Amino acid sequence: MKQFIRAAGGAVLGLAALACGDGGFTPDPGVRTEDAEAVDLENLRILVSGQAAVFPEAVGRGAPAPALAGMALSVEEPLRVAVNDASATFGTGEVSEDGTFRITDVPVRDVHQGLAVGLAHEGLVRSTTLIYDTAFTGTRPRTDIIDAKAWALPVAFVDQLGSAVGEPRLRGLTGDQASTLTAAGFVLGRVVDLQGQPVSGVRVALDRAELAERIYYPSEDLTSVNQAGTASHGLFLYVHSASGVESFQLSVEGSDTYVPRNVDAGPGLGVVLTLYPGRYAP
Repeated sequence: MKQFIRAAGGAVLGLAALACGDGGFTPDPGVRTEDAEAVDLENLRILVSGQAAVFPEAVGRGAPAPALAGMALSVEEPLRVAVNDASATFGTGEVSEDGTFRITDVPVRDVHQGLAVGLAHEGLVRSTTLIYDTAFTGTRPRTDIIDAKAWALPVAFVDQLGSAVGEPRLRGLTGDQASTLTAAGFVLGRVVDLQGQPVSGVRVALDRAELAERIYYPSEDLTSVNQAGTASHGLFLYVHSASGVESFQLSVEGSDTYVPRNVDAGPGLGVVLTLYPGRYAP
């Protein structure tokens, strides 16, 4: 039976290497192997753990965000969530008092494009934060995913972003089907550098030219948007059509150090992701 390494520590976004030689293992670069154990690929289940928090720019804006402690969350595939697939959820858990979460035995054999951590609660917009993308490896995750971040998006914050876009523009982008950003569905992303710091003055590129007009960059104070490039917070916003599912890849314009990322947008869903250079999160 083929076996793979399960990493016991460090943030992991790579697949473990094939067993080689007489039971030896060659781990991916960047994967810590202290206390490593063999994983059965035929019945692959991983640990997903990390921290849940309110999206940084949302703190202190509008109505107070609900406390996250005790809140339910799920490990899910955004593509399946967007199409309302009953098998979208791979595992569930809850946020602890210190904001951490730990979900064991997550079956990932049937992952298609990636994994995310989803949050749905009164006072929050239904959101899912990407934590694993098959764009990096060409296959499903084969190691534990730890130190993951799950971002909560308060309704008041998303409403402010929607106001920055403006109702007339939202109606135009959705064929008059939605007047709010929440109803339309959206992707909220941040471009960062190797140290994890936001990058200003850059634009994101889509592999589907017909969708390029849907990308906006919130201003410094989040009161307006433009299509020129990111402000100092590095944020960008993709407005969905409020109908069906749109699948595409996102990268940073003019840079080959940012791996193109898989994105699936659907109505009523906020997808959160961070674009960083290389293959490992800073």
